[in-house]
Amino acid sequence: MFCHQCEQAAKGTGCTKVGVCGKQPDVAALQDNLLYGLRGLACYANEARKLGAKDGAIDKFMLEGLFATVTNVDFDPNHLTAVIKECGKMKDKARDLFLKAGGKEEGSSLFARIKAFFGAEGDGKGPIAWTPAGNLVAQGEKVGIETLHADEDIRSAIEILIYGLKGMAAYADHAQILGKTDEEVMAFNHKALAATCDPELGLMDFVNLCMECGKQNLTMMGLLNAAHVENYGHPEPTPVNTGTRAGKGILVSGHDLKMLEELLKQTEGKGINVYTHGEMLPAHGYPGLKKYAHLAGNFGGAWQDQAKELPNFPGAIIFNTNCIQKPAESYKDRLFTWGCTAWPGVTHIDGFDFSAVIDKALSCPDLAEVSGKEILVGFGHNAVLGVADKVIEAVKAGAVKHFFLIGGCDGAKPGRNYYTEFAEKVPQDCVILTLACGKYRFNKLDFGDIGGIPRLLDVGQCNDAYSAIQIAVALANAFDCGVNDLPLSLILSWYEQKAVVILLTLLHLGIKNIKLGPSLPAFVTPNVLNYLVENFNIAPITTPDEDLKAILG
Repeated sequence: MFCHQCEQAAKGTGCTKVGVCGKQPDVAALQDNLLYGLRGLACYANEARKLGAKDGAIDKFMLEGLFATVTNVDFDPNHLTAVIKECGKMKDKARDLFLKAGGKEEGSSLFARIKAFFGAEGDGKGPIAWTPAGNLVAQGEKVGIETLHADEDIRSAIEILIYGLKGMAAYADHAQILGKTDEEVMAFNHKALAATCDPELGLMDFVNLCMECGKQNLTMMGLLNAAHVENYGHPEPTPVNTGTRAGKGILVSGHDLKMLEELLKQTEGKGINVYTHGEMLPAHGYPGLKKYAHLAGNFGGAWQDQAKELPNFPGAIIFNTNCIQKPAESYKDRLFTWGCTAWPGVTHIDGFDFSAVIDKALSCPDLAEVSGKEILVGFGHNAVLGVADKVIEAVKAGAVKHFFLIGGCDGAKPGRNYYTEFAEKVPQDCVILTLACGKYRFNKLDFGDIGGIPRLLDVGQCNDAYSAIQIAVALANAFDCGVNDLPLSLILSWYEQKAVVILLTLLHLGIKNIKLGPSLPAFVTPNVLNYLVENFNIAPITTPDEDLKAILG
């Protein structure tokens, strides 16, 4: 196996024996096999779309297939095998769609180039001829990311694009569950993934596709935000208890709000308290969710601490998106997965019937009454812009000197204490915006306020980077300047592919001077990094003192 799509890639280069995330070699090969099949599916779906033919089932599957290959999502070889076989059916369906629309394989110069290129690379078939047959693991071992392109810089740009598409697929999957899709985004998924099969495209072609991916993701995050607001209302500043109530409990980890809502409906009146974990914390700020009295609080912190925290939760536990780790035997029998998430030997819930989870919770021991610190969530762009006049006045009066967005993915790799120390050292006349699970490094600290404005504003999940962008744009408009001219600095942490696509969105918007850590992606070559530095002044984090001095002078 070879995988370096996450920040914790072994030795900073790549996992070759087993994934640091827990991914086994057979699972890595199956994911590579699935990605290869999706690329072939994209070729046909993209060409069919050019002829006016499309299929919603193909579009939906593309999102789910890409999401299944995101870090810490699907670790189950049986589940992945089923997805691969479905991919084969979908690729055949896309091919038929293309042919029925008047397309011809033999007359296609693109298909001829693809066949020639992959034949030359030794595969002899290529993604457009791919079919899930025989030993799927052995098949996947032949089509890993190292086979994407011989030129390392082009391969680097292709990888950034693919990881961006994976990240965007996660957000699009949440949105489509709530009934929101976008034709342009769906078309781009096929176009961009098909481009990875075209040997005539060069480095700048893929750089431009990466920038377009950032643009499409802005649309997608806006659509997901609209879906959340339409269903659950605008987030409101809300205190969340980090203790537990006496009684039965279910812990929900992940990102998907629809799944949480359905669970809350089904547990109402059953004497079960529901707790959030990880990226589900922002759910407490939505009026449509916090109206449930048994949405009791938040248990634990970021995803990487689950191995030491979840054994202490005696109730049922369910993961509804990425961030699952190898479960300990002490809680594996009361663990469930949902959606694209899967772990071998763990019960998977299809659809929205959570009776198995409820029955397990009722059979488990009670939680004890434990007092906990209250933390504030719910500072989405609607809440912040609702007091924009106070914020603007505070800046003009000199009460607020600078804004820091300190957010992103958390992780277990050494060096992430940088973000805690940075937040602690931010001067008292500065405001901190935060989002995603990186906030667990410091969200229980007391930062106080500036004239009634909390110094720590929790914007929400990773997909709520959209809200942070809206806040920045509104401030820029208020001060009649560009976002890069604001007293605003972005101090970001990354871990997986959703962080990659958010970074592409920021680059699409022309945002510069981003500090990124705790380490730079292993899939970014020196030449590609130089491009990012020269055009966007991206820089790695150093120390909190040095970075604060460089920013504030």
